[in-house]
Amino acid sequence: MHSRWLTRLSWSVLVTGFGFLYIPIVILIIYSFNESRLVTVWSGFSVKWYGELFRDEQMMNAVWMSLKIAFMSASAAVVLGSMAALIMVRFGVFKGKMLFTSMITAPLVMPEVITGLSLLLLFVSLDQFIGWPDGRGVLTIWIAHTTFCMAYVTVVVNSRLQDLDESLEEAALDLGANRLKVFFVITLPIIAPALAAGWLLAFTLSLDDLVIASFVSGPGSTTLPMEVFSSVRLGVSPKVNALSALLIAVVSSFTFVAWWVLRRQERLRLVDLQGAQKQQDQA
Repeated sequence: MHSRWLTRLSWSVLVTGFGFLYIPIVILIIYSFNESRLVTVWSGFSVKWYGELFRDEQMMNAVWMSLKIAFMSASAAVVLGSMAALIMVRFGVFKGKMLFTSMITAPLVMPEVITGLSLLLLFVSLDQFIGWPDGRGVLTIWIAHTTFCMAYVTVVVNSRLQDLDESLEEAALDLGANRLKVFFVITLPIIAPALAAGWLLAFTLSLDDLVIASFVSGPGSTTLPMEVFSSVRLGVSPKVNALSALLIAVVSSFTFVAWWVLRRQERLRLVDLQGAQKQQDQA
């Protein structure tokens, strides 16, 4: 009886939590098809706000700007974060490791206001002393986003590397492969799901960032969160609902495809391992 009560309580808490998170998103998607200009008053079904959104040149420029910066930031963060994770896991204990680890993970706990202000002061100082970067724009936003996204990628890849069976790499080395070939043939395919998860996380964080981008951006480099924030201060436009619905659909589809591909690769890898184990047992 007590166990049944705990099960019902757990399900109630779970359903309440998911409802609290996803019901507002469902309502937002529904009201993106609202004909009325008032986002809280339903007056009929219409897709006109999607047309208005695509005709809004300023909003669409902000969308492409954010997507471009998020793609570049996520790609750079995966490379740098993977290198940092390899150093933390494979190099053992070395002088300054604690300082290195602390510096890598500092953006995880640092308030965004402090991070944005410190990066702004850094860019201004560099511009005054060496003339680079020349002003603030896409380049400074990319550097700033790569800086804090790298910390999240490092944590994800680091956890995967710690669970990696090093005997596979040692066996490849014993068979004559060099370190570089072992990394690309053995290590990289195994940690590929962690790299994909880190890339998706970094892409989402960059696409969602408002505070840091506000500090390091300049004229002509308005990102989507900045554009949306400036527009909702004067009242929520139905175009924002349409834009949000499209972003949810695109991100959800991309995430599902990535999950399906990684799941399929993992199944193939397990099948190959089972086949190799059977051959070893037969031998």
